[in-house]
Amino acid sequence: MLKIREEAARCLLCADGACTKVCPQGFDPARMIRAVRFENEACAGIFTDAAKCAECDGACEKACIHYDFPMRIRDMAAQLPKHVEYSSEPDLSIEFCGVRCENPFFLSSSIVAGDYDMVARAFEAGWGGAVFKTVGFLIPEEVSPRFGAIGKEGTPFIGFKNLEQISDHPLEYNLGVFRRLKANYPGKVLVASIMGQNDEEWVQLSKLVTEAGADIIECNFSCPHMSGSGLGSDVGQNPVLVNRYTELVKSATHLPVLAKMTPNIGNMEVPAIAAVEAGADGIAAINTIKSILGIDAETLESSPSVGGKCSVSGYSGKAVKPIALRFIHDLAKCGRLAGTELSGMGGIETWHDALEFILLGCKNIQVTTAVMQYGYRIIDDIITGTKAYMQSRGIEKISELVGAALPNIVPADTLDRATVVFPKFDRKSCIGCGRCYISCSDAGHQAITVEDGKARLHAGKCVGCHLCMLVCPTGAITDNNKRVTKPGGG
Repeated sequence: MLKIREEAARCLLCADGACTKVCPQGFDPARMIRAVRFENEACAGIFTDAAKCAECDGACEKACIHYDFPMRIRDMAAQLPKHVEYSSEPDLSIEFCGVRCENPFFLSSSIVAGDYDMVARAFEAGWGGAVFKTVGFLIPEEVSPRFGAIGKEGTPFIGFKNLEQISDHPLEYNLGVFRRLKANYPGKVLVASIMGQNDEEWVQLSKLVTEAGADIIECNFSCPHMSGSGLGSDVGQNPVLVNRYTELVKSATHLPVLAKMTPNIGNMEVPAIAAVEAGADGIAAINTIKSILGIDAETLESSPSVGGKCSVSGYSGKAVKPIALRFIHDLAKCGRLAGTELSGMGGIETWHDALEFILLGCKNIQVTTAVMQYGYRIIDDIITGTKAYMQSRGIEKISELVGAALPNIVPADTLDRATVVFPKFDRKSCIGCGRCYISCSDAGHQAITVEDGKARLHAGKCVGCHLCMLVCPTGAITDNNKRVTKPGGG
């Protein structure tokens, strides 16, 4: 049976899908595949009809321009879950730092929100707001190239590195963009990200973006690769400076103020507390992580290579999501930050990614790297996927989900250590590849053998670590969801 998520991962996600253009039924297979790609199978069936696709001669597949072999669109359509129509429409609107947002999904401060036309197109696509690319009096000189990516096992883009700095447009130009955006999109939320080089600049920037119509100010205390000292994460690692600059910004505006934190620190709560004590209304986290993407063994250069040289700079993308979630959790559970609103970012591509940040306490979500890969259109599946999830659980307002998972993250010394959950082996699905055997033998407890071409578990040796389940390529090993007392009573 075709695994539809694996098949969707093959799709090139064309800008204007040839498959959709030629569909004789007027279906939208390109949109269907995109929904599956972004974990939104519940809504994918809207764009096709399995029965009619089965009768078709496959014009969509014949038109597919994939460099390898055509997408198996009809097989995918046949395996989609039946779309369920609900009578109620979930409410995605939420109040964040006193500002009403039509939905919590924003562009984060970066190149994806760097000019009027870009942000306008994002607003038209359905994003609830945008944190405009950081503005300041400084106009940086950028390098070329400035982006790099790292992959794994055929996946070319799991992590992303950039050397991009703050906006390279003059400040007056950016302020004009703010005015136009607020005039033309009054219902959208515009967040002005600012970065000063001294006390006076932080105050002046706060006043100027307030006058230009921003709804919220975000203080960029966290960019990891500014070319000047005393900027970005240099500030974010210094609680005294975070406190000082936050206080200055609050003194110069009536707008809510976010302090954007750097993850290049062991304990994010320390600077976050400093910001809140100075009057910050919310905390945004995380910015990118200082990194070196790798070294080319032939040239001895790192990526992106600028004339053979590179620098430590920010890492983002799906690979950083677990790190971002850890910091969000720490902020949400910090007693001295109780009541502080959180804006979360870091590795968000799908509605499910966004939901995880919400469940750990975020009222607002910011996205950049996924937009750089896939475009503003991902908001379609973020919105519809979130709504489908809420509808399936009878949740009316997205605010009901904020922080709902926090009670389930507990200190390690309080976890149940007296019971074990054994993995469940489906011998029919097992193809006898031996991956589970190798991992258990070399990195586990030697609890698996391969007999008669099939994997076999020896429960007497198994400790329930579930490494076998994680490496199984066919899904033949699953969690049986039954906790039993360890031999000897634990």
